[in-house]
Amino acid sequence: MFNNLNFLKNQDDQEEDPAIYLSIGDLMSGLLMFFALLFISALIQLNQAQKDITEILIDKLERQLKANNIEAKVDPNTGDISLRDSILFETNSAKLNPQGEKTLQKLIPIYSKVIFETPRVKDQIERVIIEGHTSAEGKADFNMELSLNRAWQVAKYTLYKMPFSNKTHKSQLEKKIMVVGRGENDAKPGDLPTDRKVVFRIQFKGQDLSSLNQIDKQK
Repeated sequence: MFNNLNFLKNQDDQEEDPAIYLSIGDLMSGLLMFFALLFISALIQLNQAQKDITEILIDKLERQLKANNIEAKVDPNTGDISLRDSILFETNSAKLNPQGEKTLQKLIPIYSKVIFETPRVKDQIERVIIEGHTSAEGKADFNMELSLNRAWQVAKYTLYKMPFSNKTHKSQLEKKIMVVGRGENDAKPGDLPTDRKVVFRIQFKGQDLSSLNQIDKQK
């Protein structure tokens, strides 16, 4: 009699196990879905915040450059500042010419003030990237070396040779600057003046370099 009852009890337990496992599985699926939605929501908020900050940056830079008659182009989507190579260098040279030095002397103090004194923008800066670019004309290895040398010469003059009235801004720039040579990687076929440039760009916190390069390819 007792053996039969134990047998029936064990049989009932075995029949209940699948239902228990199913409930646990549903619970885990629900939790995963909840955290996935939280993650997606956080990403959307982060992207919107970066978009808002970029719009603030672009507005400030455009107004300041125009007010000071500085010959530089602000990208309306990213806030990148482009200087044509002809403003800074002689053909195929990485030595800053006098016009290039004067341009940097006007540009850098304004640029530094905008990025380091604008609320929201200054707290989100991960890197200030100086990128050298060339056209697709010529050999790729020469273009890569030239682009890197030009970016480095701009950074070196900015940090170590140019008169800098605001020492705090200079120190902040020195901690944030990264020099990159892009060569002809982002250039269109031919010898286009628009591809021969040095670019100042901001990498915001949470933004990786691959996403910045992707923006270049879409232009």
